[in-house]
Amino acid sequence: MGFGLIVIGDEILSGRREDKHMRRAIELLAARGLALDWAEYVGDERARITATLRRTFAGNDVVFCTGGIGATPDDHTRQCAAAALGVPLELHPDAREQIALRIAETAAGDPAKADLNVPENQHRFKMGEFPAGARIIPNSYNRIPGFSVADHHFMPGFPVMAWPMMEWVLDTCYSHLFHQAVQVERSFLVFEAPESTLTPLMERVEAAFEGVRVFSLPSVGDAKRGELYARRHIDLGVKGLADLVEPAYAMLREGVRAMGFELVEVAARRPGDPAGD
Repeated sequence: MGFGLIVIGDEILSGRREDKHMRRAIELLAARGLALDWAEYVGDERARITATLRRTFAGNDVVFCTGGIGATPDDHTRQCAAAALGVPLELHPDAREQIALRIAETAAGDPAKADLNVPENQHRFKMGEFPAGARIIPNSYNRIPGFSVADHHFMPGFPVMAWPMMEWVLDTCYSHLFHQAVQVERSFLVFEAPESTLTPLMERVEAAFEGVRVFSLPSVGDAKRGELYARRHIDLGVKGLADLVEPAYAMLREGVRAMGFELVEVAARRPGDPAGD
């Protein structure tokens, strides 16, 4: 079982809005000893959303899906989830209750606005129509819930709503997976070294330590990050379980030194920690 993220919305793909969900998902998972395994961006196109969900429903991953669960013409996620599962949409009774409470709160004592039978309020109940058999995800911001089906969890695109909902799902449904294995990263900067020269060493390290992954992040130089990073370099390192990373890192570091390349070690980090200098 891995963890995945689907971000839905034309506004992300067009650049009108910048996605912030992936960074936050990485942080929330890392704080619990977990990691994000994959992420996808999908526009507001029903056929594509449905095909994506049909594929991910067939897998075993925990999937967080943000965006498109409202009741405007460009919101398709609820309908697509139902289509992918081959089930109808139904007004969830708990969702109806929460939406009704929200209507009463926003009416502020005005009986006309609080009338659940007026067309505007009837339309609001559309936001509580979820695939048959779904469970609700509480929304601490405005009561309008998200929903879960199996290990897929659907929430609004607004970070102020989505992020607490994501935390609630993790802490309520997956606490048994927290901190089962500590993942760490160790890396160093190698200067003026061709990747092709380093590749055989990287392959030897991975072969020697099953479960450890070697990564290579080349840069032509970035003076904005400081003098150390201004020169052409490769951020070369390993990531995996803590007890395997240290010997794998040592093998990688000593192998580079034996080749005669200049290197500078950087601080160890855990996946999800912000990149530092």
